[in-house]
Amino acid sequence: MSQTIDERVHWTSADLELLPENGNRYEIIDGELFVTRVPHWGHQKASGNICAELRTWSISTRLGEAVPTPGIIFTDADNVIPDVVWISKERLAILLDSQRHLTGAPELVVEVLSSGTENERRDREVKLKLYASRGVQEYWILNWQLQQVEVYRREKAVLKLVATLLTTDDLSSPLLPNFVCPVARLFV
Repeated sequence: MSQTIDERVHWTSADLELLPENGNRYEIIDGELFVTRVPHWGHQKASGNICAELRTWSISTRLGEAVPTPGIIFTDADNVIPDVVWISKERLAILLDSQRHLTGAPELVVEVLSSGTENERRDREVKLKLYASRGVQEYWILNWQLQQVEVYRREKAVLKLVATLLTTDDLSSPLLPNFVCPVARLFV
């Protein structure tokens, strides 16, 4: 007998505290629990590289901050851990709660694809819709295996794919004045 949507378990942020500390990452999107293992070396290198590039630019411009793996608590049923975010100082001052959790959309979210169909579906479909609905301005998906970056930008209320950049291209953004990073540098 299959479950209907009304019969499925609806996870909340409070439920996360009951889960074991076993090295897995837990995220909730629309009340659905997603469990992933700790990312592997290629994933972490790409994540660290983009964070370093964004952080270096942020320090020189003082326009915002880049942070690896921050939790974002949009609601009790939408609690995610993107690989990297960039947020302006203005938004950061508004969106940090009293416990220093991010409670709203940063301008830029970066996810590095993990292997597996379910992981890719989560990043390309489920998180894409969530980030669009919450007001993220840009969403970058780094594919460390293919060494490319998919750039999604907000058009009205949706994040639309505007470019797929290869290692011969440069990554830039209207959100980040004068930020230019050779894509190849993200995968060294």
